[in-house]
Amino acid sequence: MSPFGAPGPIEIGHRSVAPGETLEIRLEVSESYTADPLYLPVTVVRGRRPGPTLFLTAAVHGDELNGVAIIRDLLNDEDFSDLAGTLLTVPVVNVPGFLNQMRALPDGRDLNRSFPGTAQGSFTSRLAHRIYEDVVRVSDYGIDFHTGGGDRTNYPHVRADLSAPRVAALAAAFGSELVIHGTGPDGALRRSAVTAGVPTIVYEAGSARVFERRFIDVGRTGVLSVMRSLEMLPGDVPPPEAGLHVKRSTWIRADAGGILDLQVSLGQPLARGQLISVNTNPFGRHRNQLDAPASGVVIGLTRSPLVHPGDAVCHLARLPARQVARWKERWDAGLCLGQPRQPSAP
Repeated sequence: MSPFGAPGPIEIGHRSVAPGETLEIRLEVSESYTADPLYLPVTVVRGRRPGPTLFLTAAVHGDELNGVAIIRDLLNDEDFSDLAGTLLTVPVVNVPGFLNQMRALPDGRDLNRSFPGTAQGSFTSRLAHRIYEDVVRVSDYGIDFHTGGGDRTNYPHVRADLSAPRVAALAAAFGSELVIHGTGPDGALRRSAVTAGVPTIVYEAGSARVFERRFIDVGRTGVLSVMRSLEMLPGDVPPPEAGLHVKRSTWIRADAGGILDLQVSLGQPLARGQLISVNTNPFGRHRNQLDAPASGVVIGLTRSPLVHPGDAVCHLARLPARQVARWKERWDAGLCLGQPRQPSAP
């Protein structure tokens, strides 16, 4: 028997959603400069059987689009007729940023540093408060989707507070190759959710302002795996993924301005001292070389060939040499996501 009891109606934005019902809601959260209402698109899928409520949020940063596609694909292509519990989805949280393809909100603040927000705060704080109250607080679990920001791209991974057993179980159920341990920055949606007793993880994958199908498919598979592990969907529950757990990571930054020639790829295993990039001036003269300060795996890279001193170039997950060796076996076998594929022999 489900520990969640008999399903009853739930209310989202003053709209009641009954068991067995799917409802698309335009949740009014603010107003524009022209005093027109600002709505968030929310889809609520209710099962007829009791079960947990899982929230899915994307585009908290308005230009990060892979999560939008993950939620869209789930709602359009998956069969939830035998759902237990509730799937509560917000594919575009930062609507103003989404419309303008910008990371932040109109007041210049970062929504993912503003949770749980307040009803009397700034524009960003008020929006965070509505999401926190109307989505997070009514849920039992959550997954928040992100990509690299600006000109950076991320290797697909999960971010989770592995010191919290229920969060660690959620991360394991998602089945990520890499899990980066941490509570998240102050004001982050997932940190505020976990503090409120709602186990939540982040799936980070890819780049802003694009759809990347391989990374979208991984995210979709991860959500379905989580839902099966929570007994929201029927089907076999895969064994927890024995992914690498990362407790330390380092951003390696340019020491000089110029034109960057990257020597590594996203997901590539690195040995200590291995060459990461060479920096030249416009005449092609060598100015600076960056080497790996420790063994690890590349989990983030700049996509810009132009750098100032101090610009982030490579995000390195620092791992013991034995774990890097395990990863290298997968890399050499062509099993890692995002790595360059060699052309097949004619």
